[in-house]
Amino acid sequence: MTGIDEYLRGFGEETGYLDYGRLGPLAAVVQDELRLQVDLLGRARYGAVDALLGQDERMRTAVASLVGFAPENIVSQPNTSMGLMHAMFSMTGGLLLSAGDFPSLTVAASRAAESMQVLVPTWLETDHGRVTPHTIKQQLTPAITAVAVSLVDTRTGYLADLDGIRQVIGERLLIVDAIQGFGVVDAPYEVADVIASGGQKWVRAGWGTGFLALSDRALDHLVPVVSGYTGTDDDEPWDAVPPPSRSARAYSVANPDYSAEARLAAALEEIGSVGIAEIEATVSDRVGEALELADEFGISVASPRAAHERAGIVILDPPDDQVALLVASLHNHGVTTTLRQNRIRLSVHAGTTSETLGMLRDSFVSFSTAIAY
Repeated sequence: MTGIDEYLRGFGEETGYLDYGRLGPLAAVVQDELRLQVDLLGRARYGAVDALLGQDERMRTAVASLVGFAPENIVSQPNTSMGLMHAMFSMTGGLLLSAGDFPSLTVAASRAAESMQVLVPTWLETDHGRVTPHTIKQQLTPAITAVAVSLVDTRTGYLADLDGIRQVIGERLLIVDAIQGFGVVDAPYEVADVIASGGQKWVRAGWGTGFLALSDRALDHLVPVVSGYTGTDDDEPWDAVPPPSRSARAYSVANPDYSAEARLAAALEEIGSVGIAEIEATVSDRVGEALELADEFGISVASPRAAHERAGIVILDPPDDQVALLVASLHNHGVTTTLRQNRIRLSVHAGTTSETLGMLRDSFVSFSTAIAY
């Protein structure tokens, strides 16, 4: 078992980094894995190719341990968006989702509807950007066969109630874009039918480390559209074209990036060894400290405060005429954040240090001084 302290020592980014919602700097175990993979690819020692090929099973096993799906129900993807594209283009019927959700969801749904003409998006009226069981229940119709939601909304920081949504939607498919919570939220993934995520944010495994997980119900409902030669049950289907596999491998086109799979597996193995609940609790503590700082300096917060409604994202929402001053103060104090639609997103991880929070506090002091004049 890896202890939380050892896990925290794997954070090597510069002090002041609060932007995991955009990119998580590589974990130490991932950097070690990357060096190993570079050596394998560079030297091509005897048996190196077989070692690389084994990374696919390793990755699927590591993902399975966190989401509760069988390894054969998981397939590698280059990113979250491609996983969602596979799912949307394979669906029929009505899909309920928020037009304000991250574009990976909305664009995939729209492109699939336009191209295949068998999927019909219905745009959900949200509760101030939050997709809740109540809002979904109010807008469900018999024509809706699936509901799509982000596990954590990137603009509001709201953590979706997957259990509540499942209770409301019944046997309809539940599609989850998990990227903003995967690795730091102990979510009930087993109630979902489609999970798409990547490892470049909170998992800290780098780009190219995505996956798609499909329940048995999803595999029965979906019809693979973009399914390549690796998407069959034959290793190499020479001289004939067999049908797509009945497993999740149907949603592959060619061989995956085995080195990327190794990076994702290394990161998830460490997370599994620490325990996701332990990481979630530590993230929650750090987020609480960030919220206290915002309150201390009277900076409005638009993201949830209740622990069960938040993950690692804190949204600062100062008056419009003060946004530029706060952004400048954060920049001048070396605090890395994201500005989106005149709101400032802080992404707080378990490895966020007291020194980083001290830099955040210093930036708030300067900001408060500036607006006082």
